[in-house]
Amino acid sequence: MNLFSVEGKSVVVTGGSRGIGLMIATGFAEAGARVYICSRKTDELERAAASIGVTAIPADLSTREGADRFAGEIAGREPKLDVLVNNAGAAWGAPLEDFPENGFDKIWNVNVKGVYYLTVAILPLLRKAAAPDDPARVINIGSVDGIRVPETENYPYAASKAAVHMLTRQLAHRLVKEHITVNAIAPGPFESKMMAFALATDELRQAVADFVPMGRIGRPEDMAGTAIYLASRAGSYLTGAVIPVDGGLSTHG
Repeated sequence: MNLFSVEGKSVVVTGGSRGIGLMIATGFAEAGARVYICSRKTDELERAAASIGVTAIPADLSTREGADRFAGEIAGREPKLDVLVNNAGAAWGAPLEDFPENGFDKIWNVNVKGVYYLTVAILPLLRKAAAPDDPARVINIGSVDGIRVPETENYPYAASKAAVHMLTRQLAHRLVKEHITVNAIAPGPFESKMMAFALATDELRQAVADFVPMGRIGRPEDMAGTAIYLASRAGSYLTGAVIPVDGGLSTHG
C-alpha cells in the first residue's frame, strides 16, 4: 500500500512549531518524510523540532529577503524539495472602523506575500524534484474564513485567505506544465493559537463544536492526513483545488 506513502520525501512546513503546522509536520515525520520546520521564535521552534524528530530552521518569512534567506538554507541541505507546505500565518481582529493599518499590513505580509515569495524562492528546488509521474507539491494553508463570511471581525485575515485560495489556483495553472502541483487546504476550527480565544473554556469549546455540522473541532490526523494525501501518489492528479477540512462548516454558506 504505497498509494499514500511519503517515505523519504523532503518536506518544508512553515510555521511548523505549533498548531496546524505542527500537526502537519508531525504527520509527515511519522510517515517517514525528512521534514524541516521554521518560525520566528527560535526556542519554541527548537523544542517542537526535538519533540517530533525534525530539523528546525529559524526564519521570518514576512519579507522577500527572509524568504530568499530561508530558501538558501534549504538549498544548502537538500539537492531538491519534494513538498512545500506554506502554513505560516497571522491573524488580527478589530472592529470595522478601528482596524489598525499595521495589523492589516502584518497579515498581508505574512499570509499572502510570504506564501508568494517563498514559493518563488524555492522553485528551483521544486523543479529539481518534479517528475511527470510524481510531481513536486506546494500545499498552501488557507482557511474556511476565505470561503464563507466568518462570524468574527477579522476582515484582512479572511480577505488574505481568500487571496491565498486564488493565488493557489493561479500558481497551479502556471506551474502544471513543469510537473508542480499547487493545492490549498482550508481548515475549519482546530487547536491553535489563532483559535485559543474561542476554545478557552469548556463552554466556548462546546459552542464551537455545536456550530460545526460534524459536532467537533478538527483533530491532528484530519489535517495531517489531508496534507499527506496531497503529497502522495494518491494526490498526484490534483492541482488548483481548495479542500475544506472543516467538518462541513463551509456548507453554512
